[in-house]
Amino acid sequence: TTAAKWYKLAAEQGNAGAQNNLGVMYNKGNGVPQDYKTAVKWYTLAAEQGDSRSQNNLGLIYENGTGVLQDHKTALKWFRLAAEQGNANSQTSMGYMYENGFGVIQNYKTAVKWYRLSMEQGNASGQYNLGVMYDKGLGVPQDHKTAVRWYRLAAAQGNTYAQFNLGLSYYYGEGVIEDSVSAHMWVNISASNG
Repeated sequence: TTAAKWYKLAAEQGNAGAQNNLGVMYNKGNGVPQDYKTAVKWYTLAAEQGDSRSQNNLGLIYENGTGVLQDHKTALKWFRLAAEQGNANSQTSMGYMYENGFGVIQNYKTAVKWYRLSMEQGNASGQYNLGVMYDKGLGVPQDHKTAVRWYRLAAAQGNTYAQFNLGLSYYYGEGVIEDSVSAHMWVNISASNG
């Protein structure tokens, strides 16, 4: 496509944004044949220049083993580089890695730290995951009202998991007054959003 042609010209001249965009195109097969190895090549060139989007994308590729061997430690390396630059998606991923002990020793308090950094930027996944930590009392004292607060913020942004958990909170009366109508509404919204 025309976009791929122009991105490639800029990418070959070292433009990190173009390198990342070309990586996305190859990763997803948008306008070019899907080719994970080529995506990794372009992401790596941009990531090594400090592009946080490419660092995050490499983290996802290594976390999921997409076109490469799954490697949580390498994923963590790239997520950390992006997260330390303030990339909210990578901050959420760092929280997830620490919560589940992927590539690191499981540490709920550190997971909460990363989720909180993401949440502070308005990231719906960070808000949802922080809500889960409060709901379950992982790394923080269990507090259903605080969990509901984070679920509401994430649900308002369309996070289906937060919408579902908000519905459950209303159903069981955890952190809110039990309300079967609100429970039904949030579970249905979640289901209709996928």
